[in-house]
Amino acid sequence: MNASVVLTVFVFVALAELPDKTMIATLIMGSRARPLFVWIGASLGFAVHVTLAVVAGHFLTLLPHRALEIIVTVIFTAGALYLLIVPERSQAERGEREAEGLVPDPWWKVVTTAFTVIVIGEFGDLTQLLTVNFVAKYHQPWSVFVGALAALMTVSAIGAASGRALVRVLPLGVIRRVGGIVLLGFAAYNLYSLVTS
Repeated sequence: MNASVVLTVFVFVALAELPDKTMIATLIMGSRARPLFVWIGASLGFAVHVTLAVVAGHFLTLLPHRALEIIVTVIFTAGALYLLIVPERSQAERGEREAEGLVPDPWWKVVTTAFTVIVIGEFGDLTQLLTVNFVAKYHQPWSVFVGALAALMTVSAIGAASGRALVRVLPLGVIRRVGGIVLLGFAAYNLYSLVTS
């Protein structure tokens, strides 16, 4: 396990997830039911997605190096543009729609509902694509798995327990712009590496 890869993946995935619709859905579910049960369900859903992303990333590593680097650069660029261009209002509205009326009372229903919302909402999501990308880039599937899952579980804990307070202190638009700029920097570095190699 490579600690620097774990930390890098953690930072990028957390930045990408904070302004995401599933974080908003977790925030809303956490305000309507016991946050612990929402977090457990969301974490289980994220574990499914990270596992799928790591497997997909492993298959990408079978491509020739140059093709792989081009795909990695394109995905980082697309992620940056997504965070910089798509307004946070649309993400908030989608998250609210996904969580609307979905949190019943018994603990097992809360866990199941949160799991279902995350499993459905995260397919093809930016954080899943970033996880695929990091596996392809670093060839460290376990390190990427740990970093991505830890980031998603941390963000879902923040969302379930105190997300509304976080959004009052640090607006989603600011988080999206910071995440987009960081991903754009990563894309520029990859592009530079492609051109100079």
